Amino acid sequence: MDFNVNKAISILVEKLEGWLSTLTAMLPNFVVAIFVLILFAILSKFFRSLAKKVLNRFSNQKVLNSLVATLVRFSILIIGIIISLNILKLDQTVTSLLAGAGIIGLALGFAFQDIIANFFSGVFLIIKQPIKVGDIIQFQDYLGKVDSIDLRITTVRTFQGLHVLIPNKEIYQNILTNFTQTHERRIDLEVGISYGDDLEKVKKITLDTVNSFSFLLKEKDINFYYTEFGSSSINFKVMFWIDYPDHPGYLEARSEAIIAIKKTFDDNNITIPFPIRTLDFGIKGGKELHQQIEKSKFVVSENSKPS
Repeated sequence: MDFNVNKAISILVEKLEGWLSTLTAMLPNFVVAIFVLILFAILSKFFRSLAKKVLNRFSNQKVLNSLVATLVRFSILIIGIIISLNILKLDQTVTSLLAGAGIIGLALGFAFQDIIANFFSGVFLIIKQPIKVGDIIQFQDYLGKVDSIDLRITTVRTFQGLHVLIPNKEIYQNILTNFTQTHERRIDLEVGISYGDDLEKVKKITLDTVNSFSFLLKEKDINFYYTEFGSSSINFKVMFWIDYPDHPGYLEARSEAIIAIKKTFDDNNITIPFPIRTLDFGIKGGKELHQQIEKSKFVVSENSKPS
C-alpha cells in the first residue's frame, strides 16, 4: 500500500516537474504572446475608431459604417490571437479552432438563415440604395414613407399613421414601387363629354386649362387622346406631369386639376353626361315611354269595368 502511494506521488512529482520545465522554457514565448495579444487589442480599437471616422467622412450610412468598423476590429483581434497561438507553438490548436469555427458557422447558418438573409439584404439595401429614408414607396398593400432602414428590418409609416416593419429580405427580393426616385409623376385623368359637344373645342380648352396649372412641369409634354365612343359619352384621357412633392401633394394636384377642368367645362357649356339607359318596351323595341304609360292606363281602365 505504501509502495503504491509512493509511486503515485513520484509520478505526480515528475509530471509537475515536467510541466514546470515546459512552462519555464515557454515563459519567454508566453510573455511575448501576451504582449502581442495586448498590442493587437489596442490596435483593433485604434483602427476601429479610424475606420469609423474615415467612413463617416465619405458616407452618411451610420449603421453600415459602424458595422464595417466593428468587422475591422474583430479581424485585427483574430489575427492577433492566431499570431499569439503560433508563438506558443500551438499550430494544431489554431487548425482545430479554425475547423471548429467553420463547423459552428455552418450550423449557425442553417439555424439562422432568415436572420442572416435579412442582415445581408439590409447591407445591400444600404449600399445600393434602391430606397432611402424619406422615400414614398408601395410594397404590396402598404403605401407610405420610409422611416428607417437598419440591418434587419425597414420601417414604413403609412399615410394612415401605421408603422409597418418589413424584413429586408422581403424588400430586396420582391417588387416595390418607389414614387420619389425620379421626383416626377404623371397624372392621368379620364373624362367623358356629350356627343353633342365640339371635340376640337373640348381639346383646346382642356389643354389651355392644364397649361395654367402652377404645379405643371412645363418641360414635359401634355398628352390628350380621345379613347372611345362610350354608351352615353365620348371619352378622352389627358395626361400631364408634376413635380412629385409627396403623396398628399399628388392627390391635392389631381383634385385641383379635376376642379379646374369641371369649372372650365361649365363656363363653356361643355356637358359631362350622366349614364343614359334606354327602356325597351317591346320585343321589337322602339316604343316610347308615354305610349307605354297610355297603354298601361287603358289596360287598367278596361280591367276596372264591372263585368
